Amino acid sequence: LLMADPSYDRDHNEQEQPDVESETSENEELSDEIESEENPFITVGICAMSKKVKAKPMEEILNRIERFEFIKINVFPETTILTKPVEEWPICDALISFHSKGFPLAKAQEYCKLRRPFLINDLDKQWDIMDRIQIHEILKAADIPQPRYGFIQQPLPDSSEIVSSNVAVIEQDDQIKINGEIFHKPFVEKPVNAENHEVYIYFPPAAGGGSQRLFRKIGSRSSVYTTRNNIRTDGPYVYEEFMPTDGTDVKVYTVGPEYAHAEARKAPALDGKVERDEFGKEVRYPVILRADEKLISMKICLAFKVDSAKLDNKAG
Repeated sequence: LLMADPSYDRDHNEQEQPDVESETSENEELSDEIESEENPFITVGICAMSKKVKAKPMEEILNRIERFEFIKINVFPETTILTKPVEEWPICDALISFHSKGFPLAKAQEYCKLRRPFLINDLDKQWDIMDRIQIHEILKAADIPQPRYGFIQQPLPDSSEIVSSNVAVIEQDDQIKINGEIFHKPFVEKPVNAENHEVYIYFPPAAGGGSQRLFRKIGSRSSVYTTRNNIRTDGPYVYEEFMPTDGTDVKVYTVGPEYAHAEARKAPALDGKVERDEFGKEVRYPVILRADEKLISMKICLAFKVDSAKLDNKAG
């Protein structure tokens, strides 16, 4: 009825007009303020190891960020990060920083306490990301689906029945029992230290036994098969149910909680041979995520307080 009354429109517009003029005036003042500042730019610092910063995907991300008129990128030199005190590091308004091998994470945290930049990725949470037990606990607390898991926290003596750190472990040919919880083979064994990529998959005797040992790619190999079928006892390990994925390994790349891009490749557990194209690059295929998978990606970003991340689903 209100839409059908011309007098309502006229009166309503007359009432709104002063607010529009006021808003325009405020915007003009704000614009003049920005223009009058000596440095109207937002400086985004990139604090990571040189190998990661110079990777093609990272270079593409930085090139796109620099297209914004009022953003400047300042890449911290690796020598500065490793050798100079944080007081001598470049000053920035926002910081993109992430851990990789050799990166002084504690030092980066000192810098953030000193300069207090806006953080894209939470540095405190990156310690948790390096601990596979913590990863499982955070996923559990956030109600994010994950494989059933158990863990052994200390090195164990050679024995088929072991009690260590109040954890009872019984190993048999086709299963392992941790504190009464049974994991039938195939199951996955991962070092608690997430920087260690020596992941083993143990198979039951009915499937030929033995184990597939995964590692960081060396040439065209990413895993090897061995007849060894006993769990490792030289350190803390996490045990997970094996997730069959029809021979694919899916990687999900997120930028903030609302964007996710997924790629699939041949699972390293399949035969250990890396498929490469004519340019020597590993062959990958884009994957369209379902709505529930996008929701999981979003929940992981929020749980680990990271705005840019890579999520792996590795199995066989």
